[in-house]
Amino acid sequence: MSDPRAWEMRVFLRVASHGSFSAAGRDVGMTPSSTAKLVGRLEERLGVRLVERSTRRLRLTAEGDLYRERAEALLGDMDALDAEIAGGARTPTGPVRINASVPFGHHCLLPLLPEFLRDHPGITLDVTMTDEVVDLYAARVDIAFRAGPLSDSALLAQRLGTVRRRIVASPGYLERKGVPLTAADLETHDCLGFNFRRAAAVWPLKSGGRLVDREVPTRVLANNGETVRHMALLGLGLGRLAEYHVRDDLRDGRLRTVLDGVLVDTEEIHAVYTGRERVPRRVRAFLDFMTPRLRARLAGQGFPDRPVRESAS
Repeated sequence: MSDPRAWEMRVFLRVASHGSFSAAGRDVGMTPSSTAKLVGRLEERLGVRLVERSTRRLRLTAEGDLYRERAEALLGDMDALDAEIAGGARTPTGPVRINASVPFGHHCLLPLLPEFLRDHPGITLDVTMTDEVVDLYAARVDIAFRAGPLSDSALLAQRLGTVRRRIVASPGYLERKGVPLTAADLETHDCLGFNFRRAAAVWPLKSGGRLVDREVPTRVLANNGETVRHMALLGLGLGRLAEYHVRDDLRDGRLRTVLDGVLVDTEEIHAVYTGRERVPRRVRAFLDFMTPRLRARLAGQGFPDRPVRESAS
């Protein structure tokens, strides 16, 4: 017996799109009453109300919004699978869902997307940028770009490179507050930090010839690195940011590095993805295209910055 759920999802998506049983019914060749009964049976089977009925326009409930989002993703995968198999898997097609931090997305990933989309007309991209670490399975993400140690052994990973972090500030801030020359000098400075749960105001610094995790005074917090970068540009304090993130600012003199001999801070960047049994061709195409280009972008080939004289004591 065939499973009617895919058809129910398609009809429900039409209802959600049109806000009307009659308009949705016309799209799928059903009467308004049959369309309404189908949605009613779906609600009865799920045990929740998906649609609020009114005389003017239908409105989705919170559960209806969630069902719409998941149904779109699931049917998109099914359509992509059909297209891939029907096409003999010669040309990758379908959606690739990507998650990246805000800085990595803006400065590394987005500049490469026009060429990728031009070369892969059958692939669509769904890009989410957040500095929070997401669960790939729960968020239905195909590929995530992550910095730091990997903890989920169930995921596949492609190493992209090692990135150095730098402490940066605007020339105006340094003129006003002075240049920190040692780790202890940070006590008199304004440091910019992060407010998400995994963040801590601790920087790995050399002090007295030893490497220590030093808690620094944070005056302003933000939820992503791009906001911290803008705060640093505005002269609000010292920011600890990835080298690729501030490369252009250092080159053009908008930011300057300090404590380069004191901060000892590197982390590896990986592309992580699901599909241990079989990686979909659309995901493999994205990885094959991005990996060499991102490795080159992260390496930077050396770029001119303008460090301030400092002491490593």
